[in-house]
Amino acid sequence: MSDDTALKQKHRALWALGDYPSVADEVIPNLGAVVVEAVAPRPGERVLDVAAGSGNAALPAARTGATVVASDLTPELFDAGRSAAAAAGLEVEWQEGDAEALPFEDQSFDVVVSCVGVMFAPHHERSGSELLRVCRTGGRLGLLSWTPAGFIGRMFTAMKPYAPAPPPGAQPPPLWGDEQHVRGLLGDGTRDLVATLGYARIDRFAQPGEFLDFFKANYGPTIAVYRSLADRPEQQAELDQALLDLAAASFSGGVMEWEYLLVTATAA
Repeated sequence: MSDDTALKQKHRALWALGDYPSVADEVIPNLGAVVVEAVAPRPGERVLDVAAGSGNAALPAARTGATVVASDLTPELFDAGRSAAAAAGLEVEWQEGDAEALPFEDQSFDVVVSCVGVMFAPHHERSGSELLRVCRTGGRLGLLSWTPAGFIGRMFTAMKPYAPAPPPGAQPPPLWGDEQHVRGLLGDGTRDLVATLGYARIDRFAQPGEFLDFFKANYGPTIAVYRSLADRPEQQAELDQALLDLAAASFSGGVMEWEYLLVTATAA
């Protein structure tokens, strides 16, 4: 098995941990609609949701009348998406696919989107090239990513000292939330690239401890770090405190605001 194959298998297993669909549905239920609204799919257009998870962006895209394909490395997440689509009377095609090697022809989509998804593919240049490859000339790209300075970016920073070292060449996910980084990845293949900061209003948690318990039980990256500390209770306690402190500093009136970068562009 090649190193890259092993890495992808690890990533697939990571996102199958816990219950990511509950994170999407309960914590950030409206975030996919933000990126879909920004690119405004039209009836009959072909839309690809990359690293779609359970369809946080794919379902809002389908509501526009577009023909939607949801692709993800972890097909275990599709069951929740299929159920939600069926309940809403929406048609979405679900297809397993690696964001760094998408199983689609060149220029086969009018719109390509990703909502806090493609940012987690480890090799940014590869996934950036794939987004451009499958989008037709004149088509639209819409990407929403957590920023390094926002809550999720700082959460990953807090977890880093306790996590296993990343494999060589893997890049930090929140870099997709840095405008200059994204321009470096996509700029030559796009025109009219616009990057805008926004904030997701998180009202799912009443207090920091509730946030911590939920993410330890449901969010794959957090679960993976804690599992790596299974025989180190002191470090588990340190990480608990770091995340509780971070969450406490981010609460205001029972609400948290998580910063994201929304990027829209036209494929050149």
